[in-house]
Amino acid sequence: MVHCSCVLFRKYGNFIDNLRLFTRGGSGGMGYPRLGGEGGKGGDVWIVAHNKMTLKQLKDKYPHKRFVAGEGANSRVSALKGSKGKDCEIPVPVGISITDEYGKIIGELNKEKDRILVAEGGLGGNLLTNFLPLKGQKRIIHLDLKLIADIGLVGFPNAGKSSLLSQISHAKPVIADYAFTTLKPELGKIMYNDFKQISVADLPGLIEGAHMNKGMGHKFLKHIERTKQLLFVVDISGFRLSPQTQYRTAFETIILLTKELELYKEELQTKPALLAVNKMDLPDAQDKFHVLMNQLQNPKDFLHLFEKNMIPERTVEFQHIIPISAITGEGIDELKSCLRKSLDEHANRENYAYHKKQLLNLQISNTVTYSELPSKNAVTSSRMDII
Repeated sequence: MVHCSCVLFRKYGNFIDNLRLFTRGGSGGMGYPRLGGEGGKGGDVWIVAHNKMTLKQLKDKYPHKRFVAGEGANSRVSALKGSKGKDCEIPVPVGISITDEYGKIIGELNKEKDRILVAEGGLGGNLLTNFLPLKGQKRIIHLDLKLIADIGLVGFPNAGKSSLLSQISHAKPVIADYAFTTLKPELGKIMYNDFKQISVADLPGLIEGAHMNKGMGHKFLKHIERTKQLLFVVDISGFRLSPQTQYRTAFETIILLTKELELYKEELQTKPALLAVNKMDLPDAQDKFHVLMNQLQNPKDFLHLFEKNMIPERTVEFQHIIPISAITGEGIDELKSCLRKSLDEHANRENYAYHKKQLLNLQISNTVTYSELPSKNAVTSSRMDII
């Protein structure tokens, strides 16, 4: 059994995951024609990542959402080379993708202190500009946050994801017996006795058609792009969004969740995945679990039950399948153990692949170097040909 303590990692209130900003680099300084003096360059506008920053904090602190860098100093007799204008730094959370107003990607900031230039300052006046300064670059940018977490919880509404998160991390998500209790992402962190930490993101529940932006749609799906692994959470009794929608069994919800991920972005299916079968405290849960396991072991035997457009190109092969009850705590310790084991195994495989690639690059580099050196036989042969 894995012993671990759990703490609240980060809870978002009035969650914001995108923001539009106006940025402008500073104008350059005036040149000094009589003495050939050059004005200082205008300051630049930078986006800088900080772990403890949120887009809500940024919006609250700078409600105008305008960021302009300082102007370059004018050239003068006492300082012919004008000093550079003051740079403007915009603090953002880690996990930000930056695009311009036309949708072109400027860059991404994925770790603390990452920075990217978004608006350059204008040149100071000099001989080439007739000593007149140039204006700074003007740019409207869009900040788009994609949460970074070790594990992303995937499931239909009311599958028990929020209850599960509260069990494993002591986070305090809204929990109720109706769909869509999670309207904003919640992050919890599992802390193990050896100080290992695993972050888990509970994201708004999917519905059929999420890939077409129905329900939470893309607002949810984009956040699992940067999670290392996926934890599918399904209700053993199945799911029905409303009296007007069709009832889905646990097996059907897994197939439909897989299809939604595939339709949004096929790469999501390559992520390692685990399955938590929740609400095992309900009557007949054990019988339903045995039926589900049989279906998961032979999924192709049951795909004829689905409409053709609902069948994914490939079914998910779960690394671990754990029956749990987020209410009673059944299976929670085993789930924590499996999450850690899966992440450790994945990290080991990545390290092995990285070192193997480095070794291969070294071998190729050495081969190229040796092949460029002329051999003695080649020199002798050419001399013999001349003779």
